[in-house]
Amino acid sequence: MISRRTIVAELSARAGASVRARGWRRHSGQDGFTLVEMLVVIAIIGLIMGLIGPRVLNYLSESRVKTARIQLQSFSSALDLFYLDAGRFPSTAEGLAALVRRTPGVAAWNGPYLKGGNVPSDPWNHPYIYRSPGEHGPYDIVSYGADGQEGGSGTSADISLEKTTAAKDE
Repeated sequence: MISRRTIVAELSARAGASVRARGWRRHSGQDGFTLVEMLVVIAIIGLIMGLIGPRVLNYLSESRVKTARIQLQSFSSALDLFYLDAGRFPSTAEGLAALVRRTPGVAAWNGPYLKGGNVPSDPWNHPYIYRSPGEHGPYDIVSYGADGQEGGSGTSADISLEKTTAAKDE
């Protein structure tokens, strides 16, 4: 009678011969990438980032400007609703905060006029500048752009929504 140990030993020997015949080898734990292979991969990644990176950053800056313009239009709509209720625009001292909190002296306040109950900052985390009366109409709302300072060019340029009196009279 053949023992169980003999059968297991025979099967193990045949399996080992099969693995060697197919060219398979056991992993010794020392397999890996060579330095040259890693440098080639890093160079390829660097080239891809060099070509694609500036485009992605340009889209990001353009989207921030578009976001600021959309927020300015939202403020304009909210200010129009405030005007219909109160009969005036908020003063410079009251600011855009009058759109989310009742201010003294406004009896017919039906706010908040902005969702979320707070005045959002511009896409660069700077507060919007509100003036009433404005230089170009009943009010001006301005974002100073990426640098947060008046003036500038490119992404640092001022973004404004100027409400003209003629447009208000129509």
